[in-house]
Amino acid sequence: MLPPGAEPFAAGRDADVFAIDDDWVLRRYRDGHPVRDEADYMRHVANHGYPVPAVREISGPDLVMQRITGPTLAEAAVAGDVSAKQLGELHADLHRRLHAIPAPSGTPGLTVVHGDLHPQNVISSTDGLTVIDWRDATEAPAELDIAKTAIIFAQIALDPQWAHLSPLLREALSVYLANSVDPTPQLPAALHTRASNPTLTAAELALLPAQETLIRSLL
Repeated sequence: MLPPGAEPFAAGRDADVFAIDDDWVLRRYRDGHPVRDEADYMRHVANHGYPVPAVREISGPDLVMQRITGPTLAEAAVAGDVSAKQLGELHADLHRRLHAIPAPSGTPGLTVVHGDLHPQNVISSTDGLTVIDWRDATEAPAELDIAKTAIIFAQIALDPQWAHLSPLLREALSVYLANSVDPTPQLPAALHTRASNPTLTAAELALLPAQETLIRSLL
């Protein structure tokens, strides 16, 4: 699907993104992780009107999807184009809309959860907001999704290397929690999952207890 020697134009912790043309990109997991489940969830939420890139083709670790052009909400917030209040409210709204979608299995009490919905995984384009990176999507209680996002907000708010963003993230986290369902029942499970994430550094893992304390102080 790509010409020999093609170079990625973007890269995350576990995947590279290659341009196919102006309308489509290919994202490839470096560890060979299969994309079928991820693509199925993307198609499922798209069928319910949720803002997600269209999926064109999948093959092993390769996912060909719609190219969305625009800044992430993280970039927009840092640039001052999105306020802390707006950042928290937008994430709460994206989760409300997502959790209104029934789980594919139809299991009572479960919904579709993204598992990694944070400002770097939301792109603001001329068509509105689009949520990307559905690798961790699954069926679970909505509270688990809220807890996972809160943990990520808290990590940046507490990480010394991002000290200049701490006020922004603390306020956004407070607004987000105030406009979301109470994640307390699923917070221990979310923290356990986060602690098992192999892409986190030792310094990031060391912040987890403080992240829990911050989240609970805002509930």
